Amino acid sequence: MSGPDDFDQFYRATVARLTRFVYAYVGENAGTQDLVQDAYARAWQHWGRLRGYDSPEAWLRTVARRLATSRWRRLHRHRAAVDRLGPSAAVAPPGEDVVLLVAALRQLAEPTRSAIVLHHLLDQPVAAVAAELDVPIGTVKARLVRGREQLAVLLGGPSAAGPTRPGPPDRICVTHREVPDVH
Repeated sequence: MSGPDDFDQFYRATVARLTRFVYAYVGENAGTQDLVQDAYARAWQHWGRLRGYDSPEAWLRTVARRLATSRWRRLHRHRAAVDRLGPSAAVAPPGEDVVLLVAALRQLAEPTRSAIVLHHLLDQPVAAVAAELDVPIGTVKARLVRGREQLAVLLGGPSAAGPTRPGPPDRICVTHREVPDVH
């Protein structure tokens, strides 16, 4: 056996032991599964070389231990920064206008949505949007016009048959400063 078949066999033979090891090493269940998955992902990337080792499982435990240590160090640096700088300011929940706008944006086709968000919410010029999306400037302009028309209809504004506006209806006027960061 070689390749995926022997990796599958290796995985089945070692996953329970590695999971117990990582759980005992980190002392909590929340990150154990992520660390185990990351260790096996790295093992798969190096499987051509790793399968020839005397103890691939020892290599796997070393990787998992190093991943756990790196995770601990990141958390420690984050806690130190919070202690030094204080907690971040509380962020108010999004208003009704923002919720309505985001729901309407989700209904647009992805290319149109990308153009609208980049141009109107991130204040990117049309040329920059075209470069980022790797499309001609005329395509971006067409997507912006079409997207604004669709948003007007979705948000209860004038339809394409009615008078046109440069942006969403007045009752929904959201800027990039009002749209919360989503991490």
